[in-house]
Amino acid sequence: MTKGHYITVIYDAAHAFGVTVNGVGIANFGDASMFSFHATKVFHTIEGGAVAYKEDDLAKRLNAMKNFGITGPETVEYVGGNAKMNEFQAAMGLCNLRHIDEEIEKRRLVAERYHERLADIEGIKLPKLQDGVKRNYAYLPVLFDGYELNRDEIFERLKAGNVFARKYFYPLTSTFECYKERFHSVDTPVAAYIADRILTLPLYADLDMGDVDRICDIVLARS
Repeated sequence: MTKGHYITVIYDAAHAFGVTVNGVGIANFGDASMFSFHATKVFHTIEGGAVAYKEDDLAKRLNAMKNFGITGPETVEYVGGNAKMNEFQAAMGLCNLRHIDEEIEKRRLVAERYHERLADIEGIKLPKLQDGVKRNYAYLPVLFDGYELNRDEIFERLKAGNVFARKYFYPLTSTFECYKERFHSVDTPVAAYIADRILTLPLYADLDMGDVDRICDIVLARS
């Protein structure tokens, strides 16, 4: 879509570390990709992130912007901040990198159990597995669309059972008070529809299969 239109493509790849499409890393498809290394991500350095890019001319700008915009002893060319990674975070990342394949595989098994239990239930929609895509199983967003209980009722039922799911993509960013008066309102009916119905179920490498079944039992229990 961007060829011939001089449009720069920047991927929000915050959740996508380790994802490949037909064997090619996700960061190869845009001009730049931004990854989050927050502690909640599949690969993390406790905090921080990284930018992958293709054009070398971005290197100077990015290196300066992460260091207050400084480009020399007496020059500041960009508006920047303090976004440098410290040694402890780097060490944590190197340690976690050794186990990333094992982490993703364990998450895959957990996700498969969820699919076995929930995928064929009317009114419950799980992410479809796409040919050629290697996922990292960072999250398990479930859409409750036409199920006998709505998303909020499922959320409260899980909470009562000490299961802490998240309304991860709710509310929409465009509805936040801090943005309402600064930007033009945009009608996004599909995003709003999904935001009102989506719930992210617990998914992590050490989640016991018995606990997965208990979570599914709570979701599927008749009211």
